[in-house]
Amino acid sequence: MTGKLFVVPTPIGNLGDMTYRAIEVLKAADLILAEDTRNSGKLLKHFEISTPMSSYHMHNEHQTVKGLIQKLQNGNVLALISDAGTPAISDPGFLLVRACVENGIPVETLPGATAFVPALVNSGFPSDRFVFEGFLPEKKGRQTRLLELAKEVRTVVLYVSPHKLLKTLEEIKTYFGDDRQVSCSRELSKLHEENVRGTAIELIAHFSAKAIRGEFVVCIAGKQRK
Repeated sequence: MTGKLFVVPTPIGNLGDMTYRAIEVLKAADLILAEDTRNSGKLLKHFEISTPMSSYHMHNEHQTVKGLIQKLQNGNVLALISDAGTPAISDPGFLLVRACVENGIPVETLPGATAFVPALVNSGFPSDRFVFEGFLPEKKGRQTRLLELAKEVRTVVLYVSPHKLLKTLEEIKTYFGDDRQVSCSRELSKLHEENVRGTAIELIAHFSAKAIRGEFVVCIAGKQRK
């Protein structure tokens, strides 16, 4: 009897965003696949979930997929979570989901928290059509990608780590222009949530004057059609 994979979003900050259904699925699963078992252990303890965990992260996902498919084919129910948000969105998960699809194993993805949606809506930029880019390439291909994104007429959404924020804003100023509107969101759903809007120049001035902490979602207004 074939098992099933559940893809379960977890809160991006505020534990109140955990859904009742997510808790039920995690309690009922045979095994929880967690990006960081120490981090997820705190979440499971908070919601009194005692299901065993196994590590599933970017450094072992290629090696573990075959064994996980075997578990699923043997009838086990697995639940996949990441450190925060929805698995497979700039987090591990795609390889396992694809392998399940290829092997005819049912996959069910629960709706739930993900950082780019509230940041996009908060930006005030058009959200009927947008480009989710996730993290830009570290080095190779970064400039090429920025040049391509600068031509986009849709809102562009990026994930940016704190130590790359000022560099990214400088690149936006260079490739998108001084007058392109940008919105930066950090610590979404947490006590110190911050949403700052303006040109890249204005945001550089804002964040240069303070310690930069937390993960960022950066939304860039699309290029105006002439």
